[in-house]
Amino acid sequence: MARSAMSSAEVLDTLAGVKPVPYWLDDPARPAAEPALTGGERCDLLVVGGGYSGLWTALIAKERDPDREVVLIEAREVGWAASGRNGGFCAASLTHGFPNGLARWPGELAKLEELGARNLDEIEAALDRHGIDCDFERTGEIDVATEPHQAEELAELYGEMSRLGLADGVELLDEAAVRDQVDSPTFRGGLYDRAGVALLNPAKLAWGLKRACLDLGVRVHENTPATELVRHGAGMAVRTPYGRVLAHRVALATNVFPSLVKRIRPLTVPVYDYALTTEPLTPDQLDAIGWKNRQGLGDAANQFHYFRLTADHRILWGGYDAIYPYGGKLDAELDHRPETYARLADHFFDCFPQLAGTRFSHAWGGAIDTCSRFSAFFGTAHQGRVAYAAGYTGLGVGATRFGADVMLDLLAGERTERTSLEMVRTKPLPFPPEPFAWAGIGLTKWSLARADSHGGRRNVWLRTLDRLGLGFDS
Repeated sequence: MARSAMSSAEVLDTLAGVKPVPYWLDDPARPAAEPALTGGERCDLLVVGGGYSGLWTALIAKERDPDREVVLIEAREVGWAASGRNGGFCAASLTHGFPNGLARWPGELAKLEELGARNLDEIEAALDRHGIDCDFERTGEIDVATEPHQAEELAELYGEMSRLGLADGVELLDEAAVRDQVDSPTFRGGLYDRAGVALLNPAKLAWGLKRACLDLGVRVHENTPATELVRHGAGMAVRTPYGRVLAHRVALATNVFPSLVKRIRPLTVPVYDYALTTEPLTPDQLDAIGWKNRQGLGDAANQFHYFRLTADHRILWGGYDAIYPYGGKLDAELDHRPETYARLADHFFDCFPQLAGTRFSHAWGGAIDTCSRFSAFFGTAHQGRVAYAAGYTGLGVGATRFGADVMLDLLAGERTERTSLEMVRTKPLPFPPEPFAWAGIGLTKWSLARADSHGGRRNVWLRTLDRLGLGFDS
């Protein structure tokens, strides 16, 4: 990889004025929180969780049946966690990318790709229908190779997509072609998905979905954590600090946070991911990197970066480090990690030496729920009265809408094209207890980094995980 001409001290100086808050949430237009629940509520459907998964579930539930009484409770404020901290890539993929889908569900991959494309179209239609302005741009995304072996792997992937008839809208780019799209001396090739990814402002999406839910009559209570889930007659009861909700059905959309259905907790672990944003780029700086079509970008390494332009022409640069806390304990102190910010800044100037000296405005982190198959899983509890979806592993901006449909189908007891999928009917393998999870994840991260620096060659540990269908990813 090319190196920037900046010294370590000069790189660190670009972080001197950084604000340790998520760029997306640092917005004066952030809406006020809805009042906390006090006393009792009764409803047909209770949604627990005010991120994308819960918001889409509440919204679609009301669209399916406007007379249904829907209540949504959120432990903090809508969009404060992963839904307001991510990179704003809204992908059609339901399987955490084509290779993962091909490895796990080859027989239904064509259907999964079709459902994913339809889901992305339905997101765009819902934004238009409800007047949600979240800077939605159907720009597509380029997976870029920064090493020769990555270019070969992308070419092989494109060949497999073509063989299966699933390469529509996808273009293989050589070094000159990818650098014509975005100019970095590190780029060796790329795979351009022109239709399967949109970019958006994730916090504005969450806030817009909240407003749409309220407009349709959903009763939203923020600063209302769910503390207990128990049977109550023919339905369920969920306790909160100041009250209780009695509901015929419950949709759990808590993702990275410990599930109220305790048996599924071992199926996910939290992984902390981090990002930076630059100050707005000048026209000359934009010209220097030639990023004229505003595509999302991600490199093809195991320890990868994702990067994109914001509406005000900043570059968001994230990824690479994936930090697993021992015991899977969520810790607010891990929302910031200065050593990771320094590493990301150094990598940024390796990628774009033309931007030497550009300063960073915001730096933040947050927890992602990952599972051993890298994509969401679904299920029911309490004899079908409760449904859940979790394990999106970083690609939940788009896939959570699909997950909302699945949960509502399951709660209705309906067999649909969604609930018939093997992906929906099966679960990932659980992570082992400590200290084995810590040791295994640490060995996996070391092995992935080693593969990146050794021409992509996977060692015995990674090949064993591949055979078992296990992994660790952010």
